[in-house]
Amino acid sequence: MDYFLELFVSGLTRGSIYALIALGYTMVYGILGLINFAHGEIYMIGAFTGLIAATLLSWTGLPPLAVLLLAAAAAAAWAAAWGLAIERAAYRPLRGAPRLAPLISAIGMSILLQNFVLIAQTSDFVSFPALIPEIPWLAPFAAVIGSAEVVILLVTAAAMLGLTLFVRGTRTGRAMRAVAQDRTMALLCGVDVDRVIGVTFAVGSALAALGGVLIGSHVGQINFAIGFLAGIKAFTAAVLGGIGSIPGAVLGGFILGWTESFAAGYISSAYEDAFAFCLLVAILIVRPSGILGRSDAGRA
Repeated sequence: MDYFLELFVSGLTRGSIYALIALGYTMVYGILGLINFAHGEIYMIGAFTGLIAATLLSWTGLPPLAVLLLAAAAAAAWAAAWGLAIERAAYRPLRGAPRLAPLISAIGMSILLQNFVLIAQTSDFVSFPALIPEIPWLAPFAAVIGSAEVVILLVTAAAMLGLTLFVRGTRTGRAMRAVAQDRTMALLCGVDVDRVIGVTFAVGSALAALGGVLIGSHVGQINFAIGFLAGIKAFTAAVLGGIGSIPGAVLGGFILGWTESFAAGYISSAYEDAFAFCLLVAILIVRPSGILGRSDAGRA
């Protein structure tokens, strides 16, 4: 039973990281109908930014939790700036082009960012400090769940709730839903469409960066290639849950995480990726719009 619970918690942790990245995919798709394949690299840049910030802050003598919070804030801000820059440079000029053009641009931007970090950093894995402090009341359950897992789950839950409240209850959120429903009509009604799209990229990028910092602190190492597979799996999670749906992105992340965890634990770790993508194919055959998606691809 303990082994089952360990795999369950491991799947939740994986799924939480996939969900944080998938939220960016689903937001951008909900607004533009565009798959931002450079989003996984934003997650990777967030992880490296968090590492650099944490290294600098460690010299100040601050406690690990304060270092983690400040590093995560720096990573989120820098990733948001990268998201805005990518939207302005790679996607905005192609907004009226055939759909294949921005897709190719997104793949090119992904390769560019990978190589940029490879040249600026190193091809090797680099150590990431363990910044998540131990929670005393979790000590009796340490064999099943640790402080890092709890923090990652809480951050994911807070991100989904906060993003939902933002989209549903703020003026910018209402503008985002208006642009998602009918961009031309929103423009005619006075909505600053370019600003709304920029905010969407910035928020999604910041959430991915949070995931990068958390998983870096949990696993203890990062490198320039971590964004590619994580991005592909997060995209799978977004499609699985219903791309364009915020709760769907989180649900898809959890289902994907559990699938990988139990497949690795009870079958073989060599097949965890294969089972994850087989699950995606099965869901899309039965329900092409995803679990919580609508037939029109479900806007956020």
